[in-house]
Amino acid sequence: MSSMNSHGESEDLQPVHVLFFPFMASGHMPPLVDLAKLLASRGVRATLLTTPGNAPADLPPSIHLYLIPFPSAAVGLPVGIENIAHLPIHQHPNFIAGVSMLRDDFRVALADLRPDAVVADWLLPFAAPVADEFCIPRFTFHGFSNIALCGQVSHFCQPLPPPSSAASGAEEELTFVVPNLPRRIEMLRSQMEDLNAVPAEAVKFIEEIREWEMRSYGVVVNSFYELETEFADHVRQVIGRRTWHVGPVASYDPKPAEEAHECLEWLDESEEPVLYVCFGSMGSFTAAQLRELALGLKACGHPFIWAIRDAADVQQWWPDGDSERREEKRYLILKGWAPQTAILNHPAVGGFVTHCGWNSCLEAISAAVPMATWPIFADQFFNEKLITEVLEIGVPVGATHCSLIPERRPLIAAAQIEKALRRLMDDGGEEAKSMRTKVRELALMAKKATEEGGSSYDDVDKLVSDLRDLKENGMQQH
Repeated sequence: MSSMNSHGESEDLQPVHVLFFPFMASGHMPPLVDLAKLLASRGVRATLLTTPGNAPADLPPSIHLYLIPFPSAAVGLPVGIENIAHLPIHQHPNFIAGVSMLRDDFRVALADLRPDAVVADWLLPFAAPVADEFCIPRFTFHGFSNIALCGQVSHFCQPLPPPSSAASGAEEELTFVVPNLPRRIEMLRSQMEDLNAVPAEAVKFIEEIREWEMRSYGVVVNSFYELETEFADHVRQVIGRRTWHVGPVASYDPKPAEEAHECLEWLDESEEPVLYVCFGSMGSFTAAQLRELALGLKACGHPFIWAIRDAADVQQWWPDGDSERREEKRYLILKGWAPQTAILNHPAVGGFVTHCGWNSCLEAISAAVPMATWPIFADQFFNEKLITEVLEIGVPVGATHCSLIPERRPLIAAAQIEKALRRLMDDGGEEAKSMRTKVRELALMAKKATEEGGSSYDDVDKLVSDLRDLKENGMQQH
């Protein structure tokens, strides 16, 4: 008689083998690796497929690593640069071309490994037809919110509505209601990428994503049901996608605090609420905008930690010409990487100026930190709407244009930035009190969702069960 494990499964059965294939970007790799760890902890045999330059240094023994070469030289990129976050914007098309060339190596990996399922990033559309060749079910991992999934589906399926006759030449300032959403969401036309204005090769890439997205077996979502219930229901019931809400995936495997890092020691000494400022791995600004942001931060009256991606030329735009002076320890500049999770969870941090990348939003919510929102591109403007209008746990700084290119985004003045930060950090104001109360409630919900019996915990079990059914019965039963 076979013995049973803690999940009620026969230990004589071979575990389900899942191949995880992340897109090579700093915001895409960690959540899919966390998902692999999560499923491995539930008895899944997990293999991570990536390139040598993206291999995680701390991958646990429970996850097998399968490496394929990245064709840097073939697409005109420096050898060893295998992550899009390490490249200037003008080389992004080269990188996408290189990623597309991984199709054959992916095919070889499937032939070699013969996994029972593939969980691939949505930016790897070629994974779907190749998986189909082997009759392997492919799951999509988006790594963004349900509201963004609703909005992106709506946006990809139809172009921006035409401007009204009253535009008077100020087309970029016109607002429109995003169609086919469960509630009224109004956006500026300039906050949505105009698909009619992107290069032909980008349009082809988007069409390929659109085609294969709807043909995947389902979508694994790094969110929890209670956070955005109406949008989660809309994805399932109206858009018709099979989904599993398993997030926040990082909460199952919390990162240890880097106690020796200087910023945590600096926070320990703070006697006032501190602002944390970070725009992710791909958020860049003009020198003029950085200067306005520095002026706004200093004028708001709160100490701050600012993690700057490209900090080599800080002295050229810093208002007083000396970013190292720190004015009696009122601010700290972190050049490059920062221990973001540890910073947000430090009790001294009272607000987060963020680009609204979904990983950052989830980390702030889990740490009960309200946000000042400054989206830049992609799904970030939808996330801002969720944070500021739906959940009411943040204030918008005033970003109006969707573009990775800094020069295409209008300058936001220091006075406007200061005003938003004062709204966020004013402990005596009713708005700030309300935001802090709501974000604390959401943090508790996030914790409960990932605990045994919680919504995300149960959806992980459901995902593992569905994977097992697919392995045993095949796609025809579903």
